[in-house]
Amino acid sequence: MRTLIYDDQCRLCVTAKEGLERMGEGTEVRFVPYQSEEAARRLGADYKPGRPDAAFLVEGNGAISRGLDAFLPLVPGLRGGRVLHAILKAPLIRPLAELAYRLIARHRYKLFGSVE
Repeated sequence: MRTLIYDDQCRLCVTAKEGLERMGEGTEVRFVPYQSEEAARRLGADYKPGRPDAAFLVEGNGAISRGLDAFLPLVPGLRGGRVLHAILKAPLIRPLAELAYRLIARHRYKLFGSVE
């Protein structure tokens, strides 16, 4: 089973997680807060205390992807996700999507606030 590790102190991250849960019903993904012992254990050396700079997807075999790569495997299971997945894999779109992800991740607390 896949595990998506997200920042549960970030309003955008929590909202995205809730949307994925609603839209991806029936998909086998567990959601684990980054600020938990389980996240630290699953990420091992990739875990750094404090706020993460990206979301992480841990595959059943232990392989870890981060950032946009953490979300791409989940996209096809969403409504309209196959089309979005194809678009995001396009050579010109992918670098733009990566840049957008990094910019939003870096400024997410300023833009969207934190969860109380």
